[in-house]
Amino acid sequence: MKALLAEVRTCRLCEAQLPLGPRPVVQLGKNARILIIGQAPGTRVHETGIPWNDPSGDTLRRWLQVNRDTFYDPEQIAIMPMGFCYPGRGKSGDLPPRPECAPTWHERILSALPDIQLTLFIGLYAQRYYLGKRYSTLTETVRHWREFSPERLPLPHPSPRNRRWLMQNPWFEQEELPALRARVHEVLKS
Repeated sequence: MKALLAEVRTCRLCEAQLPLGPRPVVQLGKNARILIIGQAPGTRVHETGIPWNDPSGDTLRRWLQVNRDTFYDPEQIAIMPMGFCYPGRGKSGDLPPRPECAPTWHERILSALPDIQLTLFIGLYAQRYYLGKRYSTLTETVRHWREFSPERLPLPHPSPRNRRWLMQNPWFEQEELPALRARVHEVLKS
């Protein structure tokens, strides 16, 4: 795991396309039981090198009902975004994750994480890559979370920009979040 992590952190595959330069942000531990696959680091995460170290991460930890110590323990929770580096800014927010990361690294990382019991797919990019295009929208994929449970759960992005989505989809907080929390705590206790 140490060698793989060192290799990931020195990746320069798409350096020319990264406005802030490469800084792959992942969290891996060979004993991790939960895997979070998100989109790509934002600017604050790029600056600190700590995954989910922003308001979105605060919301995600609240959704999971885990404290920072548990969340940032790589032997409990692994974090592997679709794009490992900050991709830059577009007209309506950050650009999509760089397409090189997942096909280059994900399979190797997944094979080094044999104890994963729960994978969270946060956002459309992770859901499409791993869950396919069974449903036409993120909302429909998340709405059908029971079809993927208990080993896999699709989630919306916990960004503060998604407050409107949360208000329009109260079933997420009423139905999926309690199930998510129960499953997270079950896995962490195992």
